[in-house]
Amino acid sequence: MRTLRTPDERFADLPGFDLPPHYADVPDQDGGTLRMAWVEAGPSDGPVVLLLHGEPSWSFLYRTMIPVLADAGLRAIAPDLVGFGRSDKPSEPSDHTYARHVEWVRALAFDVLDLHGVTLVGQDWGGLIGLRLVAENPGRFAAVVAANTGLPTGDHDMPEVWWQFRRAVEKAGAAGTLDIARLVQSGCRTPLSPQVLAAYDAPFPDQMFTAGPRAMPTIVPTRPDDPATEANRAAWAALSASDVPFLCAFSDGDPITGGMGPVLARTMPGAVGREHPTIAGAGHFLQEDAGPALATEVVRFVAGRR
Repeated sequence: MRTLRTPDERFADLPGFDLPPHYADVPDQDGGTLRMAWVEAGPSDGPVVLLLHGEPSWSFLYRTMIPVLADAGLRAIAPDLVGFGRSDKPSEPSDHTYARHVEWVRALAFDVLDLHGVTLVGQDWGGLIGLRLVAENPGRFAAVVAANTGLPTGDHDMPEVWWQFRRAVEKAGAAGTLDIARLVQSGCRTPLSPQVLAAYDAPFPDQMFTAGPRAMPTIVPTRPDDPATEANRAAWAALSASDVPFLCAFSDGDPITGGMGPVLARTMPGAVGREHPTIAGAGHFLQEDAGPALATEVVRFVAGRR
């Protein structure tokens, strides 16, 4: 597996995000290793909140949430998925599979960091990966916050707006013109400043670095015989029988995942009878549009279980 590493100078002067990065190697599942990055804040002995981002963002997405969580006494940990942020970037889209991404995050969270009592906060691919981790490692998790995400099996078609997104990414990738900052802006209601847009572009000095963002839409299960379908069906079965406390904190403006909130709320035993907040005025990237509001709901949820 050939990998690329974004130069450190690309991450200089990030607006509102001066947390020092941490690094560790995990097996690349191809005979080598990959360096994964994460940031964290809050007391080292505080309840752990694992913040998983999605496509095509990175831990920078959580910059307005992390201080709120840390100030409330929580240990907030935000990794960069392989292929994103400061983490190493396999150079070919075919290097990226659903199973590999689940294993890369598992290795970091449990083999390296040895996290226990984790509250997952998963958005977009952060939920697709994170919900698999919860189902497959139930003893490590204390609770789940699902935010604009889901766990597709390919048994039901994706919304047309998602197919439009996938086609746009495939077309731009084939042409070598994938605009990461534009993709993030398209999922936000808030106009992003030039500095913030540049921060989303920072991990990708040129198109050679974008295999991860190009691959992710293509490995979402969209048919019943997808390679990830059986594992996701098994995850649904495990989660549907689990009493892990489960909060749905979806925005009021996400056409891609909005329909999944009610499905999760009525399917997950730990979600039944719970008041699930709607994050107002936010699009798909609700951390960007309303990060402090989402963080406040996470703090309230964790505090209610202590």
